[in-house]
Amino acid sequence: MRGRQLAVTAGLLALLCVPAHAEDRDISRDTLPANDGWAAEGAGTTGGAAADAEHVFTVTDRAGLVRALDGGSDTPKIIRIAGTIDANTDDDGDRLDCSDYATGGYSLKKYLAAYDPRTWGSAKPSGPQEEARQASAAEQAERIVLPVGSNTTLVGLGDSAVLKGASLQVKNADNVIIRNLDVRDAYDCFPVWQPNTGGLGDWKAAYDAIWLTGATHVWVDHITASDRGHPDAKEPTYFARNYLRHDGLLDITGGSDLVTVSWSRFADHDKAMLIGNGDTATGDRGKLRVTLHHNAFESVVQRAPRVRFGQVHVYNNRYDITGDYHRYSLGVSTESKIFAENNAFHAPGHVEVADLVKSWNGSALHQSGTVFNGYPVDLLAIYNAYNSGSERDLTADVGWTPTLHGRIDSAEAADRAVARGAGAGRIR
Repeated sequence: MRGRQLAVTAGLLALLCVPAHAEDRDISRDTLPANDGWAAEGAGTTGGAAADAEHVFTVTDRAGLVRALDGGSDTPKIIRIAGTIDANTDDDGDRLDCSDYATGGYSLKKYLAAYDPRTWGSAKPSGPQEEARQASAAEQAERIVLPVGSNTTLVGLGDSAVLKGASLQVKNADNVIIRNLDVRDAYDCFPVWQPNTGGLGDWKAAYDAIWLTGATHVWVDHITASDRGHPDAKEPTYFARNYLRHDGLLDITGGSDLVTVSWSRFADHDKAMLIGNGDTATGDRGKLRVTLHHNAFESVVQRAPRVRFGQVHVYNNRYDITGDYHRYSLGVSTESKIFAENNAFHAPGHVEVADLVKSWNGSALHQSGTVFNGYPVDLLAIYNAYNSGSERDLTADVGWTPTLHGRIDSAEAADRAVARGAGAGRIR
């Protein structure tokens, strides 16, 4: 009897054109809801919703994805990713590894020997091995850098769409939606040694999983971004520095503006999200307006986010700090204006409340409703008290109050909702 009842129910749903499962709903023409963060400003963000039938694509491999992206054209388009697409593949779909990109006589062993600080010193690398590294890097970039143009919706189908090894770049484009996609392991085969970075030098990787530069009206929703497959923590150490293979998970730079990042999961990474890329980039003033809400930051060491110049609304996010090493979560940098409300932090015993904030030339941070390991805390007061005498106090006046946002829940309620609903495959 129960089986017959279920069959009848399914038949009625079909007749009523109601999907039996939420994941069956076609989300490819969804647009950003009104007032949902900075990306709703003005005309809002509609992505490729106006695309005609000839510009709606379902892609299953890199070649199909490249054709659909059309070199980052402005033509309204909807691109639906089905299954797993690996950017490190050739035109026939065969897997490529780092050795396939290496050219000009490059080898890591030779590179390390050429630029060992004990013999090379602190000068910027130059000469045959650096030239070979650059040429090799260009070979990889040709495969994995994927330009996303204006009026585009890039969306994963179902609950298991994966884009692996790619760097999605939204450059000088407007009106873009990226949703329901697991973006993982934007792996740099050829990091560069930078002798003068951080005093001891450091390795610099080239690729963000998603990079917005000069981009406007962008909605990033229900993505999962991570280093899954090649965690930097398992990479070797060269010149006493971790050999980093990844840059940011989602960086918003170059005067980008009017961005909403919602219901997404950023995990298992060092530098998660940079908003504003330089202290001297004064042209960013009045731009870099970003809303972050209902996102999960899990096992992220720093930049969740780090902000310069921008008016950034950070509300109802969940921070799950794990592991032995954590630098900070909220980075308050030059002329930043972070308005943080009702965020929940979970941390092990060696992480204190004051460790959640780091300031570089910042002057202000608004925070309210912060919960730390289940207890309400005054994040700003604790930070100022802890750092008194070593860093200047931050004031609470950031000079603006957000108006473009949905309902702001308590940190406790948002914490539970984000744990259940953030990330790819969880649109309901």
